[in-house]
Amino acid sequence: MLKMKLIVKLMVCLAVMVAFMGCASTDKRSGTGEYIDDTVITAKVKSAIFSDPDLKVFQINVETFKGVVQLSGFVDSARDLKKAEDVARAVEGVVSVKNDLIVR
Repeated sequence: MLKMKLIVKLMVCLAVMVAFMGCASTDKRSGTGEYIDDTVITAKVKSAIFSDPDLKVFQINVETFKGVVQLSGFVDSARDLKKAEDVARAVEGVVSVKNDLIVR
C-alpha cells in the first residue's frame, strides 16, 4: 500500500512537471506585434523612397519580414539601385536589406 501511494505521488509530480514545461516561454518573437512592426518599417521605407526626388519616379516594391527589407522593381542606373538600398538601410528598425532591384 505504501509503495502504491509513492507511485501515485511520483506520477502526479511528473504530470505537473510536464504541464509546467508547456508553459515555458520561447525565444521567438512572433505574432501581431511583429506583423505591425514589419508593416511600420515597410511604410517608413516607402515614404523615404517616395520623398527622394531621384527615386520617386520609379515603381519600387517594398516588403518586410522580421526587419529584413526586400526591394524589387526597376531603376535606370546602378546609382539609383545603390541609393534606394541606402535609403532603406537608413530607416529605423531595418535589420538588413535584400536588394532585388533590376537596372533597365
